[in-house]
Amino acid sequence: MPLIPEEPQIHESAQGPRATPASGRTAPTPRPVPGPRPAAPSRPGRPGPLRPTPPAQRTPRDAAPANPGPSGPAAPAAAASPQIQLIPASAEGALDAAEEAVDLLLESGRAPGDVLVLTTGAQHPWAEHELSFGEASYWAQHDAGDDVFYADAAVAARAATRPVVVVAVNGGPASVAATALPLAHSRAGALLIVCGDPQQINSVLGAGV
Repeated sequence: MPLIPEEPQIHESAQGPRATPASGRTAPTPRPVPGPRPAAPSRPGRPGPLRPTPPAQRTPRDAAPANPGPSGPAAPAAAASPQIQLIPASAEGALDAAEEAVDLLLESGRAPGDVLVLTTGAQHPWAEHELSFGEASYWAQHDAGDDVFYADAAVAARAATRPVVVVAVNGGPASVAATALPLAHSRAGALLIVCGDPQQINSVLGAGV
């Protein structure tokens, strides 16, 4: 009687080879359930997500300025030199040219109290009229600073600085203009307008400013 080979017994605890799909590839192992994804790395050239940085603890020494200046009050900044405009005019027409300059300043938005007008020759009619009431009343209007003020160049040293100074070189000794123009330059905060002979004005301002 022929011998029948014994069928191998398969125990449940034994693990056999993995099943192979028809395609011949090994069946993929099941992946775990994905958890929360980490933040994606930033791409080159693109900023990543911004995170608030906690404020650093500062000591009293850290709170001090990096480059402290010298002790005591700060030194005022050097004042810029005013711009100079020259309006050619004869001695007879210098006062009219100055009046036109004042009108243009006011029309452009300048406040009347910003303007001081000086004359080297005859007084401006407004100054003559106001001086008839006495010098105290006249200079009180200057100190108020709410209107255009007209003065003789000989007393310009008493006038305070204003943003715009207009000088009418309308005659008078050459020494008056030589003294008045540098003084007017020092009284002008932003703009100095001089009406008169260009050659005379340039010779004075070129040497005195």
